[in-house]
Amino acid sequence: MRLALSFPYKKKRHSEPLLSLPLSKGEKKRGMFAARPWKYILLTSFFPLIFSSAAPLFAHDDRPVALRSVDLEQKLGAQIPLDVEFRDEAGKTVSLREYFGRRPMVLSLVYYSCQDLCPLVLDGLVRSLRPLTFNIGDQFDVITLSFDSRDTPALAAAKKSDVVKRYSRSGAGDGWHFLTGDEESIRRLTEAVGFRYNYESERDRFGHATGILLLTPNGKVARYFYGIEFSPRDLRLGLIEASANQIASPIDQLLLFCYHYDPSTGKYSLLVTNIVRLGGVVTVIALAAFITVMLGRERGRKLQSRGSAEA
Repeated sequence: MRLALSFPYKKKRHSEPLLSLPLSKGEKKRGMFAARPWKYILLTSFFPLIFSSAAPLFAHDDRPVALRSVDLEQKLGAQIPLDVEFRDEAGKTVSLREYFGRRPMVLSLVYYSCQDLCPLVLDGLVRSLRPLTFNIGDQFDVITLSFDSRDTPALAAAKKSDVVKRYSRSGAGDGWHFLTGDEESIRRLTEAVGFRYNYESERDRFGHATGILLLTPNGKVARYFYGIEFSPRDLRLGLIEASANQIASPIDQLLLFCYHYDPSTGKYSLLVTNIVRLGGVVTVIALAAFITVMLGRERGRKLQSRGSAEA
């Protein structure tokens, strides 16, 4: 958090030096610092002590009160509780374990009556998934869970119908699951993945973070992506890593070699050292190919000249 400190001051009519001390003739000749260095040593030591001791007094969370307990804390490698039970969009009681064991999973946490950020998160997720050649229900699945225990399976079914229609790929309904649950089940899952939210009773709405998570086939947290817009490239690379590279092509493997996941930003960034290494390998291969071609040509010329001489 950035800390901004501002202090009131009274503007003076004439500019003055920060420190004004009477000088003797000797001091004017030799200079203040040379004459009395101990004073400036004390002063330079005094001011840092003042600000370092005052910093905790001024440090504070400048977010609105309703959002100070809201967060999406990264818990990479954490195991989600697979035994926790929810209700699917048809009202059937299901265990999370039923959705894992085969493919990586995208997890989005929203609430279905939200009119602000949640529709934007789902819309951003749909628009990010559509460019992928991977299909929901084939290479990966999606779980959208409402963290509002008042949401019903009917609301979940309506939301699923709208989202799957916008995704517009066959079979997506079998791989995209919209769940609801009680407070205890919701709390167990959200705490496991670091998703913290609160309820504003005055406005009857929730304060919450925005983002999605990628889970491995055995239910461990693999990646976090923040915001309401998600890079298709980052999602593809994240799904490949979450699946333990089982759905990767040779091109995907090359991209994974060149890109590295940065937990601080939730994005994949170029890994310069690996690019340099790759460039070195390509250079060596090119030189070897060039030398081989040139040697082959030279050998062909010698054979041709020898044949001409014998003729």
